[in-house]
Amino acid sequence: MIQKVGEKKFRLIIKIASVALILLSVLFAYGVGMLKLDYDFEKFFPIGDKETDFFLEHRAKFESDNDFLLISIENDPTVFEMGFLKKVKSLQKKLDSTKDVRFTRSIVTEKEVYIPPRSIPTSRPYINFIENRLARDEKDLIENEEMINTLIAKDKKSLCIFVRHKDFLSKNGSDTLVQSINGLCDAYGFDKVRVAGRTVGQKFYIDKMGYEMAFFMVLSYMLVIVFLFIAFRSLWGVLMPQLVILGTLFWVVGFIGLYGEPVSIVMSVLPCIVFVVAMSDVIHLLSRYLDAFRTGIGKFASIKLTIHEVGMATFLTSVTTAIGFFSLMFISVQPIQVFGAIAGFGVLIAFVLTFVLLPIIIYLAPNPIFLKKSDRDPFWKKKLSKWFIRVLRQPKRILIVYVGFIAVCLIGMVNLEANNFLMDEISQKEPIKQNFNFLDEHYGGIRPFELSISLKDTSKTFWSLEVLKDVEKVENYIEKVYGAGLRSSIVKVVKVMNRSTHTGRIDYYTLPERERDLKRFKRGLEKVNGGQFKNVLLDSTGHFARLGGNMPDWGNKVISKKNVALQQFLKKKMSNSTIKVQLTGTAHLLDKNISYLSMSLVKGISLSVILVALIMGLLYRSVSMVLISIIPNLIPLIFVAAIMGYFGINIKTSTAIVFTIAFGIAVDDTIHFLGKFKYELMKGRSKMYALKRSYLTTGKAMIITTFILCAGFILLVFSSFLGTANMGVLLCLTLFLALIVDLTLLPVLLMLFFKVKK
Repeated sequence: MIQKVGEKKFRLIIKIASVALILLSVLFAYGVGMLKLDYDFEKFFPIGDKETDFFLEHRAKFESDNDFLLISIENDPTVFEMGFLKKVKSLQKKLDSTKDVRFTRSIVTEKEVYIPPRSIPTSRPYINFIENRLARDEKDLIENEEMINTLIAKDKKSLCIFVRHKDFLSKNGSDTLVQSINGLCDAYGFDKVRVAGRTVGQKFYIDKMGYEMAFFMVLSYMLVIVFLFIAFRSLWGVLMPQLVILGTLFWVVGFIGLYGEPVSIVMSVLPCIVFVVAMSDVIHLLSRYLDAFRTGIGKFASIKLTIHEVGMATFLTSVTTAIGFFSLMFISVQPIQVFGAIAGFGVLIAFVLTFVLLPIIIYLAPNPIFLKKSDRDPFWKKKLSKWFIRVLRQPKRILIVYVGFIAVCLIGMVNLEANNFLMDEISQKEPIKQNFNFLDEHYGGIRPFELSISLKDTSKTFWSLEVLKDVEKVENYIEKVYGAGLRSSIVKVVKVMNRSTHTGRIDYYTLPERERDLKRFKRGLEKVNGGQFKNVLLDSTGHFARLGGNMPDWGNKVISKKNVALQQFLKKKMSNSTIKVQLTGTAHLLDKNISYLSMSLVKGISLSVILVALIMGLLYRSVSMVLISIIPNLIPLIFVAAIMGYFGINIKTSTAIVFTIAFGIAVDDTIHFLGKFKYELMKGRSKMYALKRSYLTTGKAMIITTFILCAGFILLVFSSFLGTANMGVLLCLTLFLALIVDLTLLPVLLMLFFKVKK
């Protein structure tokens, strides 16, 4: 609208806009103060899913399946040394009195419950702390299968303390607990201590996120200064855009705070994206303004001309980029949806501030010192002219090359797979990852495993041999075939009680043969710890039981196959049983989340393609132009999918968003090229002349902005999170290929298939 107003009205607009900008800045400043960091696995659960609702109901009956820590303590050559065991017992006593710790378990305090006939329950310790009995205790422990790779490693070089802490600890609570545990362990001077669990992961992720957000802000800001100096070669050109670029980041961060969502790992890349997108808009506007101002038409006229020529094209590129981010809201994962909404909003903020705040700054600030422009631009003019001629001389060859290229990419896409690990964002070099790997290998892993078991006939109870034998069949499959280790199991408890009742004989580690023995065990459990132990295994109604444990983090691909086999087992072997079994738990829901990604990804990209097609159709009123504008921007997406397939980069939360982001940004060059092409046609130029002028004038800008974008995204390779680093590399490859396609295939498609209307 600025090209329709005079300078006097423009000054009035400046005053009104300045007041509005100040008020909005105050609002967003309030939002900055509300900003928080967060690491919550549950936010990655599928939204509106029945299994999510089922798990929340299941957890309400029992307890959280993921609020525990495993502390592995090594001793060379064996843990069965009296001095070492006494130190572990002393440590465990202190752990039990630590804030937010509910209880602990280890071989030094674990006891077998013994219920003699017609007598009160009693217990026997696994470790008696008598020197001449230690060898016998060692032998008995090793023979008890429920202890191996649960509380003691098979090689006997380490033992594990299981720490059950308060559910849903906050960041501060997690930090305090982990710090207390590390401090207690350090005081004893053990050979090696490894701590793993949700609270440890939460502390690591949040600390890293805070560091990386600050790191990327500083690094991106340095990049902005470098590219602004390269583009304008003056202090004026470096300082003028700073308020816009920094203002955009300030508004976006403030919007995050006002949005009410804490910053997750996905949003740690946001500063880099905001800096790069804002800088691209600023360079487009300032470059055209300086070109106009050098002609001597005056400051106000130069601003009007600049907005008239580049305003619509930049608006369209901002809209298409925002569409790419907003399409992430189709992925039914809350952190991804929040990231898409905020990033899309950030792109629009960058456009608004560029075309509202920057013209105000230009108008009020002193004129730039340098005004001379060389008439010679030999490098860009010669190179682009040569490339243009080569492209138009061999259109058929270019089409054949791209057909072959697409074929190769489609072959690579066949190998593309969706897979995810709980800790796959962390490099193998990180100590925390090495600790988790050790516990995966020696103690069954830190990945939670949870089954819900209910009775088909509510007139029965779980204290029936018929029911327990059916549960035992499921347990045997889980441990021997599926590969998970069970910690919470009513069958295991009954087996241990039966064994202890028969003086610890291994052959009695079975369910009792008589119902009356089972009833005696039930009465005994009700007297142990006030029945709390039983309540962990059975709900208050007695109609639901849980099988809880842990397993190695094999990845979504392997575990999905195991889940299919489990369902087949339940269908074939347990269809006529007394129980109903359902897989649930936090890890299961995170796995299920991956299965939604592919479908959500297709929806998001399809929406982006349709909206961009509609925009191009409205601008050109031509079906052929719709296809011409879409085809060059689908090829980079096929290419990045092929790269992921060939190099084994799996589709997961961090890499899935690459496709929608890349399409939204890559289409910008196409729009700028076609915008210039249409502008020349509207002047009455021939198609070939319009094509050449578009190639020579926008080619340089396309190359520069692509390098700016790639330089910004390549900063992500410095991330400690592997998914973020992969995202940076994939985005760079996609945008670079998009540039090549726009400079080679797009002119050929326009020349061969676009007909100019009179």
